[in-house]
Amino acid sequence: MAKDKIIADLKTAVETWNIALVQEATKAALAEKIDPKDLIEFGLGKGMETIGNRFDSAEIFLPQVVAASKTMEVALKMLEPVMGGGSEGLRGTVIMGTVEGDIHEIGKNVCCAMMRGAGFNVIDLGPDVSPDAFIEAAEDNDAQIIGGSALMTTTLEVQKDVVNAIKEGGYPYKAIFGGAPCTKEWCDQIGADGYSATAGEIVELVKKLTS
Repeated sequence: MAKDKIIADLKTAVETWNIALVQEATKAALAEKIDPKDLIEFGLGKGMETIGNRFDSAEIFLPQVVAASKTMEVALKMLEPVMGGGSEGLRGTVIMGTVEGDIHEIGKNVCCAMMRGAGFNVIDLGPDVSPDAFIEAAEDNDAQIIGGSALMTTTLEVQKDVVNAIKEGGYPYKAIFGGAPCTKEWCDQIGADGYSATAGEIVELVKKLTS
């Protein structure tokens, strides 16, 4: 099967959350020995871009995003052996979580799906994550970036605590934030390395910070 057709099938599979198609296309890609980075960037990733754009414009909702993400993860799992297993061959590692005191996860989950689609190894710590837990996970997983979501005004201060913990410990991690009450001005004020307003923007942000 031609490389272009395989990559197009991967993109379509993610866009339509078609697990049978993604398995078939990934098997064909492995047989043809296509570079996994091309499969991720031009196939799976482009599919997730479409999903992200459709989500941002309210054409689809979280269940569809999760379904697309799961479809993509099936392919990534199949590609692991030729990527050296796990995170090897991916663009970098990002630790994600909703900050301490906050249990809202929808926006964060979409961001995680988008970054995985773009070829990043994403460790999702879930909700209510303390600054120390972010840093511990970053150390354990050799991460480059820590991303913290806050959906309540009262938990914004924890984003600042994360930045302070990184700086005080002399850690090399970049800190990025988002969430409804979070703004670029706030991120600049607390010394964060980046701000993402939407799930679509986060991919470009992490690409820039890891390049």
